[in-house]
Parts: sequence; C-alpha cells; structure tokens
Amino acid sequence: MKLTEMSAEELAAFKAEVQKGYDDFKAQGLSLNMARGKPSAEQLDLTEGLLTAVKSSEDCFAEDGTDCRNYGGLDGLPEAKALFAPMLGVTPDELIICGNSSLNIMYDTIAKFMLFGTGDGEKPWKDTKVKWLCPVPGYDRHFLITEKMGFELVNIPMDKNGPDMDMVEKLVAEDDTIKGIWCVPMYANPTGTTYSDEVVKRLAAMKTKAKDFKIFWDNAYCIHHLSDTPDTLLNILDECEKAGNPDRVYMLASTSKVTFPGAGVAMIASSEKNIKYLKSMMTVQTIGYDKINQLRHVKFFGTYENLMEHMKKHRAIIEPKFKIVLDTLEKEIAPLGIGSWEKPNGGYFISFNALNGCAKRICQLCKEAGVVLTGAGATYPYGKDPDDSNIRIAPTFPPENELKIAADVFATAVKLASAEKLLAE
Repeated sequence: MKLTEMSAEELAAFKAEVQKGYDDFKAQGLSLNMARGKPSAEQLDLTEGLLTAVKSSEDCFAEDGTDCRNYGGLDGLPEAKALFAPMLGVTPDELIICGNSSLNIMYDTIAKFMLFGTGDGEKPWKDTKVKWLCPVPGYDRHFLITEKMGFELVNIPMDKNGPDMDMVEKLVAEDDTIKGIWCVPMYANPTGTTYSDEVVKRLAAMKTKAKDFKIFWDNAYCIHHLSDTPDTLLNILDECEKAGNPDRVYMLASTSKVTFPGAGVAMIASSEKNIKYLKSMMTVQTIGYDKINQLRHVKFFGTYENLMEHMKKHRAIIEPKFKIVLDTLEKEIAPLGIGSWEKPNGGYFISFNALNGCAKRICQLCKEAGVVLTGAGATYPYGKDPDDSNIRIAPTFPPENELKIAADVFATAVKLASAEKLLAE
C-alpha cells in the first residue's frame, strides 16, 4: 500500500514499526560509507601490475627513444596519446595527456580563460560578468569550480535524454554572459543518463550570443559499462565540426577509476586550434607531465582492447553492488511509492529522488545510524536542492556485506522520513 493512501492512524502505526527497526540499527554502532564514488580495494588490486610496469632505467625509454626520466614532452608521450585517444574518439593531435586529475585540468582551463580569455578574441572572463549552465542533479565538484570563480550558476533540469535543450537554447541565444555548460554526457553523475543523439547535436549546433561559449564535456564514465548492451554517445567534437562550431567543446577523461585514483593519467581533447592555444599557455606553466606514469600505463595495458578487457573486471566487481542497492529499493521502497530512481547502465552512482522535503532528513537519519551519504543538496549548485529530494548513492566502495546493511539502513531512513513528512502535513 502506498504511504500517501494511508490514513493518519495507519501512518502512525507504520512509523512506529519502522522506528523500532531504525533504533535497532542505531544500537549496532555501525560505521559505513556510501558518500563518494570510490573504487574498492578489490578494484584497486586489479591494477597491481601497474606498480611494477616500469622497474629500472632500461624501462624508461619511450618508443621514439625519449628518456622519460628527463624533461620534455609537453603534451604527452605519442604512445600514451595513441592508447587513450580512442577513449574520447579523437586523434592524437586533438589530445593532451596531462597529470593525474581531470578535475585539475578543468579548474586549470577555466582559470586560464579567466586570466587570458578563450583564444576567440573575446575579453578574459575576469573582465566580464559570467553565468554558467549547470544540468541538475549533477556533479558537486563541477559546481564548486565555477562557484569559486564567482560565476552565477544557472540550474538546467535533466531528463532521460540529458539537459532540457529548449531551456538551454533559449538562454544561450539571449544572454552573452552565459559562457559555458558543464556536461557529464555518459552515465552522468549522479543520474546515470547518457545524452541522446538529438541533445548532442543541439548542443553542437545551437546559436550562442557569447562568441566564447564553451562546453566542458567531462566524459568520466565513457568506458564504465555495467551491461552487455552499453549506451552509445555521439562524438560531440565531430558534431561541433559539422555544425560550424569546431572550437566549442573541451572533452575530458581520466583513468582515476580505471587504474589508481590519484595516480592515473588525465586528458583533455579539443579542436587542433584549441589544443594549440592550450599548449601555448601550458608551456609557461610546466615543462611536461609525468612521463614515467604515462609509460607505466602504456606498458600495463599495451592496447586499447586490453584496456576494455580490464574494464570488464571492474564491472564484475561493481555490478553485484548496484544490484544489492537496486534490489533493496525495489523491495522496500517501490511498493510504498515514496521514491523514484533509474537503473543505470554504467557509471558509479544511483540517483534517488525522495518525497519533496525529505532528503536532508534521510541523510541525517542515516548519519545518526552510522551510514554516511553524500550530503543532501550536493548535487545542486550552492548545495541547494530546491525540492530537497535528491540523494546520490555511491555503492562501489563498501564490501558487499557492509553494503547490504547500508542499503537496509537507507531504506529504513527513507520510510521514517517519509512517514514523518506525511504525518506533519
């Protein structure tokens, strides 16, 4: 029976019963974490061989004879570029291999545009008002970068096809202070959405009043599939070229959830003109990134096909964890009509929508019972979810036995918060 169909007496009895279960969890002194999308120790062990892929000075020479122990190689080793270019569907000339963090590249690139402009002949962004489009719910660290820069952040609702393109097209056509949009186009954080072909084409072709409008295409989960029928995504760089906007997009990815977070390689791709512009600024900033780590990755994987086989091992560990959470939600929450969610086809998260006004209370109840979640509101700019309903669940890090308990605690908290809300109405 749906909670919204219960009488006040039935709701009160339901709440009392759920409260008992919740109190039992609290008494256990749990300490469980579903807050961030981190690989588990078991996943990290998959990449053990990376640690010994380069063992001695003899191993430190690139294919062209470059001694990777020394300076040089601003935009990455040619063999590293060849290995990773297929991840983003670009040519090596459209790619720069950087350090260990794509988030760092995004911050750094926007900071460059603040100081020096985008290379399109427009003012540096520090000299003008800047607004930025933020598909919601979305990635908290994206929003923090543009908030830190002082941009005005504009919420764009997401649906099953991606951002609301009618709204996006209207805003960018009318306002030259709108300089860009954040996108996680495949298995989006947190919704799991993959942008439809139509959305990709419209983003590439839309008329923007700002001549220096940029799409930050953070394709963090482009190879993180969770099924035998993975989603497919149009190549936005190709679509921008076709639409006459070849310099509109910057694509990003990393191996943070492929090899080791903090010790992987990150990359940025764009038109050859944009890459040349970025390199002109990078050369002042660095002589080059960690070539030994790039070489380590090349030696460990060898080919892109081997990289994709490696991702199947990740899936074998992660997929059962997603099933634990989804099965719990289906069994405990679906019959009560007090939440909605999508079954993602890849990525690292499950996006849960509670009854309006319940997300903060659910997170509080979980915390008090020893289960840490991503904070309510984190999936929205400024940490403000206007409906107080969205919660990002990250099932990858805990062992399965702990995850089962954490999922049960979460379901109990959803029931309790929902009953409280309905009784107060």
